[in-house]
Amino acid sequence: MSAKDKAKAKAEQVKGRLKETTGKATGNLGKEAEGRAEKAKGDVREAADKGRDALKRKRGR
Repeated sequence: MSAKDKAKAKAEQVKGRLKETTGKATGNLGKEAEGRAEKAKGDVREAADKGRDALKRKRGR
């Protein structure tokens, strides 16, 4: 995982957590759901990048 990809995934996760927390605090269910979705998107991006890195390491043997 390149540093740029890792930073992008982490930024999405943090942004999603922030939106989710803000939605909970204000009672805005739409914002809360949007935050959960954005966090999940960051989680998926991170998992995909980790899988890609694992394949590269395995091929390199």
